[in-house]
Amino acid sequence: MTATTVILILLAVFVFVAFLSTFKVVPQRSVYIVERLGKYSRSLEAGFHILIPFIDKIAYKQNLKEQAIDVASQICITKDNIAVEVDGILYLQVIDPQKASYGIDNYRFAVIQISQTTMRSIIGKMELDKTFEERETVNGGIVEAVDKASDSWGIKVSRYEVKNISPPQSIKDAMEKQMRAEREKRALIAESEGDKQAKINRAEGDKQEMIARSEGEKQRKINEASGTASEIELIARATAVGIREIATAINQEGGMNAVNLRIAEQYLTEFGKLAKTNNSMIVPADLSDIAGVISSVTSVLNKTKTELPGTR
Repeated sequence: MTATTVILILLAVFVFVAFLSTFKVVPQRSVYIVERLGKYSRSLEAGFHILIPFIDKIAYKQNLKEQAIDVASQICITKDNIAVEVDGILYLQVIDPQKASYGIDNYRFAVIQISQTTMRSIIGKMELDKTFEERETVNGGIVEAVDKASDSWGIKVSRYEVKNISPPQSIKDAMEKQMRAEREKRALIAESEGDKQAKINRAEGDKQEMIARSEGEKQRKINEASGTASEIELIARATAVGIREIATAINQEGGMNAVNLRIAEQYLTEFGKLAKTNNSMIVPADLSDIAGVISSVTSVLNKTKTELPGTR
């Protein structure tokens, strides 16, 4: 192979490389920064572009998509002097490719450092319990600090999320005991409330039972009183009717003689009973007293007869 052939081959390779470096295709959501002779020339957006070989150079390639950057865990000291391990994730996006290329050497490293220092500062102002409750405050503070610092870098920080807050094992054990005690306390309170409600329900049931029983007793007495009153009224009416019938019979012919005979019979009957039940008895000296008794009863009947309504 002659020297001329070698030169021609090298020239062909040079032309081919120059030809390839002349044409550039930029992907979607990407921007290429072009430098001409070491100085910023222009930004190439998505599409087909032609460069000047050996003069124009692609210096930086920036991705315009939103990026998720993992912020490594670090030790932070809380306000109550508890060391906790905290990590998170940062979401950012390149807004100005030129500033992102020339404003800072490595914006990813820079935002991670600012996030960590800001996190230590915010956690240091909180007690341990507050760090778990106020994650939104931590997230908002880090976003505000990083976004303010990265404004000149052409970076926009959209949000930050704390992934884990891990206290030491001794603190975890103490927190577990505290939570267990709190759960037992709530269980005892719930049990006492249930017992209290049960007693109230039983007392209310006893009260309702006593009221119902007293109402029933009251109704029973009312019914008995009503029945007794009706019975007395019926007896009185029957007695009155019987008396009227007797008075009517007395006024008839021979009625008085029948009354006298009935009285004499009852007198003798009761006198005979008295003789049977007593070892000693008093016998009237004059048996004519029987006629006197009959005469007295007859006079009473005559007086009653004249006072009864309807017998006059």
